[in-house]
Order: sequence, then C-alpha cells, then structure tokens
Amino acid sequence: MKKYLLITFTLILSSCSQNENSNEINIYSQRHYNVDELQYANFEKKTGIKVNVVKANADELIQRMKNEGENSPADLFITVDVGKLWQASEMGLLQKFEDRDITKNISSELLDKNGYWIPVTYRSRIIVYSKERVSKDELSTYEDLANKKWKGRLLVRSSSNSYNQALMSSIVANLGSDLTTQWSDAVVSNFARDPKGSDRDQVKAIAAGQGDIAIVNSYYIGLLLSSEKEEELNAGKSIGVFFPNQGNNERGAHVNVSGIAIAKNSPNRNNAIELIKYLTTDEAQKTYVNNTYEYSVNPNIMPDEIVQAWGKFKKDPLDLNMLGIKREEAIRIFDKTGWK
Repeated sequence: MKKYLLITFTLILSSCSQNENSNEINIYSQRHYNVDELQYANFEKKTGIKVNVVKANADELIQRMKNEGENSPADLFITVDVGKLWQASEMGLLQKFEDRDITKNISSELLDKNGYWIPVTYRSRIIVYSKERVSKDELSTYEDLANKKWKGRLLVRSSSNSYNQALMSSIVANLGSDLTTQWSDAVVSNFARDPKGSDRDQVKAIAAGQGDIAIVNSYYIGLLLSSEKEEELNAGKSIGVFFPNQGNNERGAHVNVSGIAIAKNSPNRNNAIELIKYLTTDEAQKTYVNNTYEYSVNPNIMPDEIVQAWGKFKKDPLDLNMLGIKREEAIRIFDKTGWK
C-alpha cells in the first residue's frame, strides 16, 4: 500500500509524558480518507478535545509503537484491516476495552471476541463484472474464480495488498491450506494480466476491455459512481456488482473492517474512549456511509443510496481475527502459486 507519512491537525506529537488531565488525543492511523478529518473536527467541536493524527501504513505504525514502548504518545491505533489489529494485539501493543457502552450500537458478529479492537465501518470484497461481456448468472462463489471459463478474464491487484491478504486468509480459514493452494494456483492461471494498480484501476481495466471480472472492495464502486471525473463515473457504470457465496449452503461474502484500538500505553485513555464512543454514534456512522460508501457497523444505519441499490448480502460468519491468524499462511500460498 502507498505510504502515507502525513501529520494532520498538529505537526508534532510530543515525546514527553502526558497525563489523563490533558485535553487531547493522539491517533496513529492507516486510514487516509477526508471523512476522518471531518469526524475529528466534529468531535473537537463537541468536546473541546484536540485530535492529533499521524498517518502511515499499518506496519510502520505498529513498528513505531513497538519502538516507542512505554513512552509512546499513541492513544489510538486505526487500520483498514483486522489482520493488522490482531497483529498489534499479539505483540502486546494494545489494551482491552472494559466499557461495554462502546459496543452497544455495534453488530455482534463484527466485534472482537478478544476485546482488543472496535470496528467502525466494514466493507465486502466483491466481484464486479462487465455488463456487456458477462451475465450475472455466470457468477457464484470465490471458489468459482478458479473455473477455466475465466481464463484470461480475471483482474486483481497484487498479493502484497492487505485486502487480498485478508481475503486469502479467510479462504484458508474456511477451506484449509491444501484446497486454498489449489484454488490460488488455478486463479493465477486465469489472470488477464499481471496484478497491478488499485481496486479502482481494476474496474477501469474492465471498462477498457482488458478483462471481464475483477475482485475489489465494495466501497470503491460507490466512490466511482459518485465521482466528478467522467472516466471514473463511466467505469463505475460499466460494471455490475456481485456478492459471492450467497447460496443457501454458502458461507457468505468476505468482509473486513476499519477498526480502532486503544494503545497499551495510552496517556489519554479517557479521551480515547470518548472518541471511540462518538465514532459509533448514529451521527458519526451516517457521516461515514454517506462519504466513503462503507457499511455502518450499527445495523440501524442504512447504507448510502448507491450502496443500497446493490441489495443486502449474507456475510461470512468467520471470526474476523482469523484474518490475522491465517495471514502468514495466506502469504505463503501467494508466493507458492506465483500470485505476484
């Protein structure tokens, strides 16, 4: 993932110790969406608590917290991948939350069973298809992407991308390593081109006739369909949206979350909890779905109208921590099967 080494709201996070009476929060965030700055600004207006944000990729932020140790100024760690939250918890960089009011507005199936992180939005890794060259009836499951009928027609980004690593981790958890390796080997043979670009680039490639189907995150389609750029809008209009594994005996579509966790050595823990509570309110959840086209973790908040048009879908009930637990095995399978 592209590295973001931007610091917003304040340039410097003090390395000196802070206390619970301070009027600020320090966030280490992988997210790079404008809506986040809007959320923090709204929170500041409501509470008077200053929000300081360091942005970088998840691995850099994890390493930073590890290196800083007890002197880390980080209060909250935010990522777009459960796997990285699980990794940080395994490294002893997070603390469990004890205030159950935090989770009262959140769907239970999206919660961390170990109590280290809170989901704030979720998305599905879906299949999109050319409306001109593919019939929706031809699509069914992730497993079916290994079918030879898709040879030279499948587009996807690289294996180094955390979204693909999370999907592969879920398949390992559901099918086991041997079947997943066979699946990945067949999928690679169906690639229309070597993996490259972003999720949006895969959709643009379908529109350009370079492939017929692609694996992408659901919210990118919302971003394309709401874009003011003609190329992106036309690309979004050229494809259909399909949620895999929706049959009666199927597990449901893979989902991943953007999540937030309290850093182990948080110097402003009470303020951090207040921000988590705010981000799960109806107001904040509506702000997310109407700006990023992600799904709300609050079951009472409807998706944006663009997203609603795709219909409801069944989610894979897999414990989301498996997206971290099975990550190393997923990466090994990528390497073994030549998924670049």
